Amino acid sequence: MKLFNFGTKQKPVKTAAQTDKKEGDKAISALEKGTVSLVDVIAPSSVEVDFNFIRIGEKFFKTLFVVGYPRYVSAGWLAPVIDFDHQLDISMFIYPTSSPDMLSSLRRKIAEMEATLSSQTEKGQEVDPRIRTALEDAMGLQDELAKGVERFFLFSLYISLASETKEDLESTAKRLKTTLSSLLLLAKTATLQAEDGFKSTSPIGQDKLYITRNMDTTSLASTFPFTSAMLTQDKGILYGVNQQNGSLIIFDRFSLENANEVVFGKSGSGKSYLIKLEILRQFMFGTEVIVVDPEGEYGALAKTLDGDYLSFTSSSPIKINPFDLSGIYEEGENELGIKILSLHGLLKIVLGELDASHDAILDRALVETYRQKGITADPATQTKEPPIMEDLYKTLLGMEDQVAKELALRLEKFIKGSLAGIFNQQSNLDITNQLTIFSVKELDGDLRAIAMHIILDFVWTKIRKTLKKRLLILDEAWYMMKHEDSASFVYGIAKRARKYYLGLTTATQDMEDFLSTDYGKAVLSSSSVQILLKQGTTEADTVSKAFYLSEGEKQLLLSANIGEGLFFAGQNHVGIKVVAAPFEHEIITTNPQELMAKQADQISNVAVSNDSPVPNSTPLPQAAQEPTTPVNT
Repeated sequence: MKLFNFGTKQKPVKTAAQTDKKEGDKAISALEKGTVSLVDVIAPSSVEVDFNFIRIGEKFFKTLFVVGYPRYVSAGWLAPVIDFDHQLDISMFIYPTSSPDMLSSLRRKIAEMEATLSSQTEKGQEVDPRIRTALEDAMGLQDELAKGVERFFLFSLYISLASETKEDLESTAKRLKTTLSSLLLLAKTATLQAEDGFKSTSPIGQDKLYITRNMDTTSLASTFPFTSAMLTQDKGILYGVNQQNGSLIIFDRFSLENANEVVFGKSGSGKSYLIKLEILRQFMFGTEVIVVDPEGEYGALAKTLDGDYLSFTSSSPIKINPFDLSGIYEEGENELGIKILSLHGLLKIVLGELDASHDAILDRALVETYRQKGITADPATQTKEPPIMEDLYKTLLGMEDQVAKELALRLEKFIKGSLAGIFNQQSNLDITNQLTIFSVKELDGDLRAIAMHIILDFVWTKIRKTLKKRLLILDEAWYMMKHEDSASFVYGIAKRARKYYLGLTTATQDMEDFLSTDYGKAVLSSSSVQILLKQGTTEADTVSKAFYLSEGEKQLLLSANIGEGLFFAGQNHVGIKVVAAPFEHEIITTNPQELMAKQADQISNVAVSNDSPVPNSTPLPQAAQEPTTPVNT
């Protein structure tokens, strides 16, 4: 093996001048690059770890961990914590566990609890109800785990507070513990673990505390925290104030998949007040509003907004012909056929129950009545003057059929009898005002439902002629929903309203009648905005089932004050308190005491003005009067 000798390398000796020059170059290089790194930027100026808090820079932090949970919860039960009025950092850690291992642990736990209960029974002691309840829960969970319906997890919940001062931190921690206690959550401070608590709620995904609670899949799903009690858009009208956090509920109903709305509440809960307030605010945005008013509550609003207030009575000069056609031809639609179907529904209310033979004769008579006026399925003929109810009466009399004559006799009271003139003339009305109120207060019994059906049909015909942003308000809708045919008609409007830029509002105090038919339930499901005000004890269960309310929400509706309730918009809902400005309240209130006081003030003002001295007889000021001192002569 050949060796190669490379020799040794001598290290050069540096002089003092060379060393100083090198150090100077390093200093210049450091100054050129800068001395601030990323760590220098994000690091606090100081950190102080105390007994139960940590101070980072100028801020104080305290961490709470939850050790006790309620037995039963509903979806979104952590929302009050999410909406707590202070800066919070919340961390949740979820650890899946093995089902076989958990089943084995459950079996041991069940055996221990059964042995404990058996021992207490044998000794004649009172059985511990907590152990019995825990045993029932454990056995139920065991069955669900064995069937694969549920899985098991370990769950940790930590909350960190941040404040500028130590005093504010302590007071805020007390408020937070009170809020947690209201949810039946037991929270404790991370004493001697303030640093670990802060790290556990930092966005680094590390659980330094590891204080866990057993939870199954259903319970874990209910802790999903990303719910918001805010229901505010950047456009729309103000409906009220959020009862939970005081934020404003500003919403544009036309921004949803449909603009329909339902309002449920017992008498005196503030339904009409809310609707009139919405009308007033929608009116300011140029929305055309049409109201069917069965109780005469919208007269003052119409007067204030210079709207048309039309009282629907037999002696009223305003007439509506239910046989009117829209004159609009739409591809694939038979306008005359649609109108005849609508008249079938109306006449079933007018004439009473009809069997198959009555229905067939009526259909034949309606077609013939239009034909005699030259109107057929051809759209070109549908611009002619339509028939009236008397024409149908004459057609039925002229038919050689006993059933037709029977129908004519049923119809006669509306043509020649006590109810003549209500809808037996050509229409002389056109909706041109931005606000139109149809009042049927003067009509009684079934006449009110008949008139409401005729008005709705007339309005629907007008709406289809011109596309415009509109609201159609149907107050006390239960009048319509108690008849299957009129309920079907209301549902047809709700289903097609979006096509014509229309928002249908149905309001009622009798929810039982409203939801007693499938059409009522369909109208509810076809309404994107749903408002529930105060409910009576008997209605609360129906409302709770229809809207899948929690027990807390049900109690809220039972204990709500006037104008308070729940506001549903799409998939979100919040507690609402309806608020109005003083000038709005003066216009829309129907409180009898306030109205009487207002009338008394008006009478008092008139009396004062009548007692005032006549302006021409007012005494002249003293300086303007002639002197009374005698003149010396």
